[in-house]
Amino acid sequence: MAETSIKEVARRAGVSLGTVSNVLNGKQTVAPQIRQRVLDVIEELGYVRNDSARHLRAGRSHTVAIVVLDVSNPFFTDMVKGAEEVVEAAGGMLVVCNSGEDAARERRHLGALEQQRVRGLLITPVDSGGHKRLERLIKRGIPVVLVDRGSGQPDRCSVAVDDILGGRLAAQHLVECGHRSIAFVGGPFSIPQVADRYSGAAAALAEHGGIELRKVQTRTLSVTAGSEAGQQLCALPKAKRPTAVFCANDLLALGVLQALTTAGLRVPQDVAIVGYDDIDFAAAAAVPLTSVRQPREQLGRTAAQLLLEEADDPQRHGHRHVVFQPQLVVRRSTASTKS
Repeated sequence: MAETSIKEVARRAGVSLGTVSNVLNGKQTVAPQIRQRVLDVIEELGYVRNDSARHLRAGRSHTVAIVVLDVSNPFFTDMVKGAEEVVEAAGGMLVVCNSGEDAARERRHLGALEQQRVRGLLITPVDSGGHKRLERLIKRGIPVVLVDRGSGQPDRCSVAVDDILGGRLAAQHLVECGHRSIAFVGGPFSIPQVADRYSGAAAALAEHGGIELRKVQTRTLSVTAGSEAGQQLCALPKAKRPTAVFCANDLLALGVLQALTTAGLRVPQDVAIVGYDDIDFAAAAAVPLTSVRQPREQLGRTAAQLLLEEADDPQRHGHRHVVFQPQLVVRRSTASTKS
């Protein structure tokens, strides 16, 4: 069935294209009886305006896109929720794209979004390298804000959390609990958040001297990857097994917890665990997880606000780099080993 056109609406209503356009845009210059006639024809024909095409012609869209690393991770779900709240309040729509921690997939998303000429882009990039697609979007006048990632560049805003401090908080807590053999579970290290959390933990342990930080790299930041890492740790002889594990996110920590429990090890008596993000599942785990909390929804809200400010007034907008401070939330998965 052919799609009804605005020309057909105008013909059936006996008015000009401009009159139909004025009715669709809610302008008050159309007489009430003519407006009603046009609306009746629209209803009869089932006409739906093609906003995408209209926005492309005008060079402006009400659609904001957000590209996240893993849409199945509750951390990003909460971040999207915060961004959506701001975008919808401004009369826009938020479209969510999932890179799945895959750089090639991320590039495909950015290419499609560039063609759609979205109003702006929020993105947590897969890696820290330069991104030609992002540069092209910015040159086209499409605002780009990095979320959960520092920018370090003057031509775009960013909203992030101090992940080096977060790593320090986790490691310092484990040291204070009496641990001297600690593993870091996370990866890939091409993701800056992972590298920063490890660096922060390593720096904290270096200050105490003689404390081992074993690196257990994972392919992804998922529960499955955490379970695989946990199985590796369980296979070690007790004398070589770390007494504590710091995971790059809560999903990994939940996987490690699962593997340790399956192997008959007790948390925290045999192995303590610290996660990162403090998603809702952390507190609800069989053994509630100690975790480094990030302001998930606030990250999304702040990023969206910066994006809309730039989209509305690019000439007066000043790029800003907002950094939030993480907080350690202590629960039962860590306990002091000191007598």
